[in-house]
Amino acid sequence: MINLYSTQIESISLHRVGNQNKGEGVFLSEEPFALNDETTGLLKEYFFKPFREKEENYFKLSNDVDVEFNEIFKIVSQIFDDPSSCHLNSKKIASHLFEQSNHPHIKSGEVYVGHLTGILLDNKKVDAIGIFKSELKHDFLQLEERGNNLDILVQQGININKLDKGCLIFNVEKEEGYKVLSVDSNRYDAKYWIENFLSAEPLSDDNFKTKNYLKFCQNFAKDVVLPAEDKQQEVLFMNRAVNHFAKNDAFEESNFLTEVIENPELIPEFKHYKVEKGPKYSIEDVSSFDIANKAVSDARKKIKNVINLDTNIQIKMDFINPESAEKFVEKGWDEERQMYYYLVYFNKEQKT
Repeated sequence: MINLYSTQIESISLHRVGNQNKGEGVFLSEEPFALNDETTGLLKEYFFKPFREKEENYFKLSNDVDVEFNEIFKIVSQIFDDPSSCHLNSKKIASHLFEQSNHPHIKSGEVYVGHLTGILLDNKKVDAIGIFKSELKHDFLQLEERGNNLDILVQQGININKLDKGCLIFNVEKEEGYKVLSVDSNRYDAKYWIENFLSAEPLSDDNFKTKNYLKFCQNFAKDVVLPAEDKQQEVLFMNRAVNHFAKNDAFEESNFLTEVIENPELIPEFKHYKVEKGPKYSIEDVSSFDIANKAVSDARKKIKNVINLDTNIQIKMDFINPESAEKFVEKGWDEERQMYYYLVYFNKEQKT
């Protein structure tokens, strides 16, 4: 888990990178930017806000032969070894980004490279290299006094409430390619930042395994449990799956199958589905790991626990107490109406 509250920007360098395909160039600043209290506060909010709001999906720098051949790995390693070289190496980072900016969809923009300290990563203080890019320009109004009147000037600038692209490369796990967090607000050039520029791949840590296993379970519920049983059982299966993860520190697949899958006939279906779909979620060989609590919390927010009926009625199940849905909700068939029904038991209506 990351905490950026006490992070300090030790240095920041600004450059501009164009699109080679459009004949645009690269502008490299001669000196690092001189920070003051006002710009530091604004830049910290601009750079760090997306990482506070985004689910923590970690990557690592990689290369088909060896990570030492990864260009960004080589550059950030030099900065970590000698922080005073940050500006010189920021030019190399901007030039490397320019080399990857050759697709018509890629937008020109400003690149910010900073040396950051005081980051809390898994409760340990670490330093990091931050690389950020602003691409989209927004219109804004500037009012100016002209004689006895106010005049409106339309100008363009950067919206500091939305970072277009960014990554934090933490000075940990160097041998594996460092630990990397990345954000990308734009969908038009999905491979450009992660694959072409950073040459990064997902880090298969406990957070990754927890998140992907729950995604796999969600698709198993939709593809197998729903057709075999009904929507109520699909929702209840995911209720049990999430609660199993929430109450355990470590995951063991055999225990999970016993506790979560109530219909024994679905256990071989689950194993077969894992052989077939497991590689898609990188869990084909995963059967035990330490559970990452934040990944469970993030998954709980995304998993739908509502049964939508074609009569414009919704039934919402309780993820915290799934046994209530099993004890007090019954499904049946009405011969006279030729319709399914849900029978719900309760003592009194609760006030909201």
